[in-house]
Amino acid sequence: MTYLPSIYKEFKKQYPEIGATYDELAVKIHHRGPLDEKTRRLVKLGIAIGLSSEGGVRSHARRGLDEGLTADELRHAVLLAFTTAGFPSMIAAMKWVDEVIDKHTSGELGGS
Repeated sequence: MTYLPSIYKEFKKQYPEIGATYDELAVKIHHRGPLDEKTRRLVKLGIAIGLSSEGGVRSHARRGLDEGLTADELRHAVLLAFTTAGFPSMIAAMKWVDEVIDKHTSGELGGS
């Protein structure tokens, strides 16, 4: 079962056509180009960190773990944000990623 945040599920319920169009575009963009799955997920994680998007960071960390990224790979991506996005963004993202890793390790996520 795929985890979706309640705010996203509510948006899709309220605007089903826009939600479906968004999902279709996201899939097309994700698979367009030469980057492999692992690289695409890490790039998206980095973008979410740069935006200080808690939901985005958690989502891409969770999905990355489900797709086979290791905790060390996720944490390295977060550390790379230190000198680019700044300490506050990096340290907040590290907390969010660590929480996702802890839940994933304990089995709380139940698959995402």
